[in-house]
Amino acid sequence: MRKIHLVLGIACALTLVAGSVSAAPAGKSDRRDFEVSRNLDIFNALFKELNLFYVDTINAEKAIGDGVNAMLGRLDPYTEYIPEKEKDDFFFSTTGEYAGIGSLIMERDKAVYISEPYEGMPAQLAGLRPGDKIVMINNDSVAGWSSSKVSERLKGPANTKLKVTVERPGVEGLLSFDLTRKKIQMPAVPYYDVVCDSVGYIYLSSFTDSAADEVKRALQDLKRRGITSLVLDLRGNGGGILEQAVQIVNLFVPKGVEVLSTRGRNKKMDKIYKTTQEPVDEKIPLAVLIDGGTASSSEIVAGSLQDLDRAVIVGSRSYGKGLVQSTRPLPYNGMLKVTIARYYIPSGRLIQAIDYSHRNPDGSVARIPDSLTHEFKTAHGRIVRDGGGIKPDVETTVERRGNIGYYLMRDFYFFDFANQYAAHHDTIAPAKEFVLPDSVYNEFKAFVKSKNFKYDKQSERILSDLKEVAKFEGYFDEKTQKQFEALEASLNHDLDRDLETFRDEISQLLSIEIVKRYYHQKGEIIESIKDDKDLTEACSILNDKARYGQILNLTGKH
Repeated sequence: MRKIHLVLGIACALTLVAGSVSAAPAGKSDRRDFEVSRNLDIFNALFKELNLFYVDTINAEKAIGDGVNAMLGRLDPYTEYIPEKEKDDFFFSTTGEYAGIGSLIMERDKAVYISEPYEGMPAQLAGLRPGDKIVMINNDSVAGWSSSKVSERLKGPANTKLKVTVERPGVEGLLSFDLTRKKIQMPAVPYYDVVCDSVGYIYLSSFTDSAADEVKRALQDLKRRGITSLVLDLRGNGGGILEQAVQIVNLFVPKGVEVLSTRGRNKKMDKIYKTTQEPVDEKIPLAVLIDGGTASSSEIVAGSLQDLDRAVIVGSRSYGKGLVQSTRPLPYNGMLKVTIARYYIPSGRLIQAIDYSHRNPDGSVARIPDSLTHEFKTAHGRIVRDGGGIKPDVETTVERRGNIGYYLMRDFYFFDFANQYAAHHDTIAPAKEFVLPDSVYNEFKAFVKSKNFKYDKQSERILSDLKEVAKFEGYFDEKTQKQFEALEASLNHDLDRDLETFRDEISQLLSIEIVKRYYHQKGEIIESIKDDKDLTEACSILNDKARYGQILNLTGKH
């Protein structure tokens, strides 16, 4: 409790500073400056006294860090303090670039494992495989290390050498691999191709500083290959550099078109972003795929193309992040990533779905209700709304999936079986042609059953809760108990039945994991878009000129 009180005291002092800045009435800057100075003096004196006289030794870094995080926690989740030790990860998110071995790692069972070596990178070229348990880096045992500590040791200056020693399932003894770190540049466009006979497909995974150039090169190559229309897939893309979004929109709309404007408290930082180059193709029919993971810069692209009636948006409603961040340097090589403005797309709407300046009494923040949103018009007069992300022009149905697939994924059954399968099969068919054989699915079923797999079923959990409520309210008599027992018997786990009921879903997840062992990230994407309902719908629209024109109101444009 003493520690909690300490942290709360520091957090309250810092929160007062934040509150005094945000709540100060306009025209009272002198008073506001005084309040800031006063509260900073209070905080400084408070911590000094605690550090001198508190009964226990205070961990200054942790205590003040907790206070800083408490203050920032009252703002929005995108305003954050980035200490020096976390700057590399931050820069990787904006550039897609770092120096290391080129592999994802994961913590599991109190150990760290190779999760996914990237194709053509040192880890993959040296022979490291998914499922390898890292036991030593150079001459240091990693027992008890967190994945972040292991990651820190695997990274380093390009062209430096290191040795990684692993345990591999099914192999006796330890295996050692000599690697040379290299500059790792993760592609923003990991895959593009021609689909549906003549439709181009580009998957954009992030908005790094090379995103627009990569999309441009992919588009130009697809046009050389004779595509007649294009699908840009932004599903799961959490955004990144704002300027890259503007440049990507510019690939499809003329020079001089406004894509978005930013507005904040500091009017000097308000800005209007317009396209500055001639487009690659301003006529090609275009569809954009979005979902709940489409956020920030992805929403700028999707929302701007929707507002300009330049693309049909297909999928499910996007996340709703309409806030702009900038970085500010701090002492001792730290940084503050701070929200400085809101952005508005061409129709004038703000797509931010949550108003962090108005919180519930418990500190939580709710999405903006539809009743408080406003209508705006696209270039061709279509009605769009603000305050809730990007609503697709064509919404697709999200299929309800069974719990069993989630638990098979969570407990690494797909991962482990794919590793076992790859260890006994040197090759598989090309990713586009791969079809999971029935015999392999049956092997997977046997594998799952051999591990005594247990999983949660919502129906059983809800029934258990209902039984407790019935007991509490006095309805649980002998007759009711028999009815509950009969219902429980009918809801008992039947693993064989569930593995067949959800066979299609499980087969897809298993196929993705297996294909990834041989064809890496590209293979994962190829397998993922087979029988993809969003992509199928997009192709259908693009191949139907009348429907495409009707959705975008091309006949009624003015």
